[in-house]
Amino acid sequence: MPKHNLFAIALLAGMSMQPLVQADDHYRSDRWDDHYQDDRWYIAPFASYVDTGGDRSASNGWGGGMGFGKIIDEHFNVELKGFYEGFNGTNGAWSLTGGTADLQYYFFRDKFSPYTVVGVGGMNSCVSGNCGAGIIGEAGVGFSYELHDNLLVRSDVRYRYNNNLNAHVQPGTDEFHDMTVNVGFVIPFGDKPKTLAQRADTRVEPVAITDCATLDSDGDGVNDCLDQCPDTIKGGVVDAKGCLIRLVLKGVGFKFDSEELTPTAQGILDGVAQNLIAHPQSNDIEVQGHASSEGSHDYNMALSQRRSASVVDYLKRKGVANKLIAKGYGETQPIADNATEAGRSENRRVELIWIEE
Repeated sequence: MPKHNLFAIALLAGMSMQPLVQADDHYRSDRWDDHYQDDRWYIAPFASYVDTGGDRSASNGWGGGMGFGKIIDEHFNVELKGFYEGFNGTNGAWSLTGGTADLQYYFFRDKFSPYTVVGVGGMNSCVSGNCGAGIIGEAGVGFSYELHDNLLVRSDVRYRYNNNLNAHVQPGTDEFHDMTVNVGFVIPFGDKPKTLAQRADTRVEPVAITDCATLDSDGDGVNDCLDQCPDTIKGGVVDAKGCLIRLVLKGVGFKFDSEELTPTAQGILDGVAQNLIAHPQSNDIEVQGHASSEGSHDYNMALSQRRSASVVDYLKRKGVANKLIAKGYGETQPIADNATEAGRSENRRVELIWIEE
């Protein structure tokens, strides 16, 4: 075999081994420990350049073919390959038609994957109409480069021994030595399986569970673990279960010397009604009317009764299902100093009291 052919094979072998030598040790240890999952079938069309041996007395030529193979494991592929090659010689035009069964050994599998290959098979050789069948054996090195899960570029350089078994296609010898350079594609069928590491990378992280004892979603002072009445109206007084027992309706006002609700008061009561409907409690509710010390006792008692009744009527019209009890207390239960206007304003109020069952 010509020396320049041997040099080309040695050069490609060195290039193929270089990524393996330079690979990061930590990456390789992770890679080898991970179970390789890919075992797909594939086809592999290719084109060939043929560097003929001097024993053929022929020029170099071209060819092509198709392989059909299977990935066995992390290191091995098996493949059946058919090919055709043609070139000119001193005795006329040559045509080579044959096939091999190949075994490929991959040093490692990655985007760039170097391998060695051996193959055995048969070939029909014809020159100037004289044909003969023989055996062939091939050995070489190559690499594949992954462009996509279902498309790889592949190239290898092979030494080929051909014995035509006394067919005497070429006068003087039945043994030939050629070198082929093959370039083509590998097209695997189906989806590429994920490795164990890749499956771990796509796992769904569990959602962190927050301790309900540290939460108080409605801000009523009772943590969410114990709160049996969520979304309590702001400003209400609650029991140990987080359920309302008292609510002062601040801003619920009436027209002067009247039980008629102001527009502002109606807006406040609309919000209260919505909450009571959305988060019902079975308790009866006493609607209390309170007054400041202005006016006589009897007058304030009567006015506060009418005003509490007005609130009850309004809440019922809005759909509140609880039993509502109107009760006027006049000025008998002040919560601020009646000696100041600010205190008197605070004493003029409406309260909702949840009656214990």
